[in-house]
Amino acid sequence: MGKMITEWVAVSDRFVIFSRETGAFWVIEPNGWGDMDPFAAPMAGDGTPGSTAGLLNGAVELGFQGNEEEFRRGTASLPRYMLHLVAAYHNAGRTPGHFRKAARRLRECDRPEIAAYLEKHAREETGHERLALKDLYELGLPAERIVANLMPEGIGRLCGLFDRLAASDYPVGCLGYSYCFEFTAAMKQKCHVDALAQLCPEDVDAARFLRTHSSLGSEVRHVEDLIEFIAGLAAPDRTEIVRAAYETAATMAKGLRLETAMSDSEILAALETAAGEKLRFPAQSADRP
Repeated sequence: MGKMITEWVAVSDRFVIFSRETGAFWVIEPNGWGDMDPFAAPMAGDGTPGSTAGLLNGAVELGFQGNEEEFRRGTASLPRYMLHLVAAYHNAGRTPGHFRKAARRLRECDRPEIAAYLEKHAREETGHERLALKDLYELGLPAERIVANLMPEGIGRLCGLFDRLAASDYPVGCLGYSYCFEFTAAMKQKCHVDALAQLCPEDVDAARFLRTHSSLGSEVRHVEDLIEFIAGLAAPDRTEIVRAAYETAATMAKGLRLETAMSDSEILAALETAAGEKLRFPAQSADRP
């Protein structure tokens, strides 16, 4: 029997994620272990799709720890969904340019294979922000004006993290940022899309972005592709990518808490302020006769 391959990454001063090639992972707190800490040295071996998936999934799960209910609850009202679309516009609009910027730097670092991978995904993600705009327009909102004047605080923090990762000297962490978004999108099933349809007015299709960025689109394939690619990278690269995935999930969780604290009336007021006019918001399905 061959040796079982394991991987581990210290994602913070407190937590280490340990995984096996079966995909199983554990979150460990080695505080006080001292010289007996087997994870004190960075991992140096090869990865496998299973063990690398365990690290990445463990990083995202740990980042969301304590906020799982907010994530599972999803969009509970039409105003909240409108805010989601505004946030999606800002993140999707950054993605192609940031991937290309990171690719240029990685070519300078003699990592053409990572650069080519990011360039490919930049092409695949180009124009996705237009889907969010179309959904906002479908809901009767002045979409261009709203996204120009409104950056929700939660997505603002995420975009700031993305900006920093893309501008770093060795921007391989962009893959971890991308993984967190792809993984959480792939968790959205048809029932989530159907639930959204019940929030929208009759005969309104405002789910283009959600359908594309859910299990109904290509997100499951993207997750599998990312795992396969990241598993083949050197251990220091995998370490930085996992840490970035953890930081992205933790930042996303903080944004969800901020959003949950907003009432529908506060969200609608923010949309009207961004639009610069009084808006006539569509009635939800529950309000139909």
